[in-house]
Amino acid sequence: MQQEWIVVRGMGSLSGLGSTEAEVAASYATGKSCFTSLKGNQNLAVSPVSASSEEMLTALLAEKPKYASLDRSVLLAIAAARQAVHQAGWDTNEHSIGINLGSSRGATGLFEQFHADFLNHPEQRLSPMASPSTTLGNLASWVAQDLAVQGPLISHSVTCSTALQAVANGVAWLKAGMAKRFLVGGTEAPLTDFTLAQMRAIGIYSHIAANDQPCRPLNGQQNTFVLGEGAAIFALERMTGAEISLLPTHQRIIVAGVGMGLEQTPSKTGVSKDGQHFQRSMREALQQAQLSPEQIDALVLHAPGTKAGDAAEVAAVSSVFGEHQPSLFTNKNQIGHTLGASGALSLSLALALLQKQSISKRLQLSYASSAPLAPTAVMVNAAGFGGNSASVILRTL
Repeated sequence: MQQEWIVVRGMGSLSGLGSTEAEVAASYATGKSCFTSLKGNQNLAVSPVSASSEEMLTALLAEKPKYASLDRSVLLAIAAARQAVHQAGWDTNEHSIGINLGSSRGATGLFEQFHADFLNHPEQRLSPMASPSTTLGNLASWVAQDLAVQGPLISHSVTCSTALQAVANGVAWLKAGMAKRFLVGGTEAPLTDFTLAQMRAIGIYSHIAANDQPCRPLNGQQNTFVLGEGAAIFALERMTGAEISLLPTHQRIIVAGVGMGLEQTPSKTGVSKDGQHFQRSMREALQQAQLSPEQIDALVLHAPGTKAGDAAEVAAVSSVFGEHQPSLFTNKNQIGHTLGASGALSLSLALALLQKQSISKRLQLSYASSAPLAPTAVMVNAAGFGGNSASVILRTL
């Protein structure tokens, strides 16, 4: 029996970085900052999706008017999934396609709207769309409806490690032989009044103006968390070495290992000082990938710009990698924290690194050496409330 690998065949994303492969690559090359002041509150920085992303959503609604009843998070997922399938070159009639998509907050925009209607007009009948349009299952099911595909459908929420756990689950299905192709990733549309109020209530939101680099991972001086929106979805396929050899060299990137971590947290939003959950997920990913710490060239951190969270992850990295610490990267200083989509958008940066794209020095938080970086293996971390974390290793084949 021939050995098989899980190959990243395609990706689609919408965020402040852009909505096309070329636009995202340009944003990484320039280190573009994608923050703006919240409408009506000039003191609050946020990272909405790009103008081109908005145009893509507008075109989607013009094409499919019935999608107007869907939450913004679902629309972002549909648009990103279309891109991923197109880039992969998949014929959706040829094989069944599994779908595992997640979100931290889900359809919070519609939920807040329906709840406000209920509170303001309790005597009136609630819209019959309130229930079916706010269920988390819409993420996978409506992407499947749009693509007209058959296969297992999974929608889930594991706070901010959601997207990487979707990757891990897709890999498990593929390795088990229960599917040949899987769409995995995360989507988030949290720039709503209630969600922003929740983040500010925790006391971690940045007080820095949108035009002054408001999200500053690893700054160590103050909390600089900034909320962003977006989606990123990946097309994974189980392939043999012979099949992979037919792909262009820059497309021979595999999911080499995935790891999960959980720790007993000091509070609902707390994290251990030494990042025990990060340590567990990183070590598990290394073990599954059969790689040693010194073989990881770059690490895309979770690093949301909070003092406690950033410090815990740095401590965990030091514990796992010791003197072999890889170069550290982030894109949160560009697009903020997109909650359940953040791990997937971090994976997009990992792909760019492995494809030897030009990456602005602004995204590199530390250097493993003075030599030019030409990575062959990149790890990505994500973590969330509840003490969970996930790590994924991508490498070239």
